[in-house]
Amino acid sequence: MTNLVAQYGYLAVLVIVGLESTGVPLPGETTLVAAALYAGATHNLNIVGVVIAAAVGAILGDNLGYLIGHWGGYRLLIRYGRYIRLSEKRIKIARYLFLRYGGEVVFFGRFTAILRAYAAFLAGTTRMPWRRFLFFNAAGGIAWATIYGGGAYLLGRQIERLSGPFEIVFVAAAVIAVVVGALIIRRQEERLAVAAEKAFPGPLHT
Repeated sequence: MTNLVAQYGYLAVLVIVGLESTGVPLPGETTLVAAALYAGATHNLNIVGVVIAAAVGAILGDNLGYLIGHWGGYRLLIRYGRYIRLSEKRIKIARYLFLRYGGEVVFFGRFTAILRAYAAFLAGTTRMPWRRFLFFNAAGGIAWATIYGGGAYLLGRQIERLSGPFEIVFVAAAVIAVVVGALIIRRQEERLAVAAEKAFPGPLHT
């Protein structure tokens, strides 16, 4: 990932984040973090440029996803979702959350792996007014790019200082945090799956 960022810079961030936002299973968030770390550690990229590229990619990609959802509806997800690791259970969860919380899902969905690539599509399928969608989408994309990009950039500036026992503790803590986070997300997903099944019992239709 670092080599890709080093070679293509802001374009890599823009394209990968943009494609992920349309529903393509690519590591958009990882690319943003890698680019921000690279910017902080080497100063070969400007962090403002990285954040702008990520935000623009997120907003453009999400709007394309919105249009696809508006035109194609749930038929596309039900028929092709398995190819992008999106089971009917997850489609139900996303639909349940979106119909219940609307704009909040568009905003905060940018920060969650399950919803990041599909919130825009669901906004289109549920016919959320485009201007309302764009407001929450732009706010979420800018906030996401700024928080993740800025945080990774500050960490990148400190990389050379992380050495010895402190580095080991830092890496171990990061690994533990990732594992615990994954377990929490899985538990929440199962809880939401039960609620979504009650809301949409049986096969999910268009």
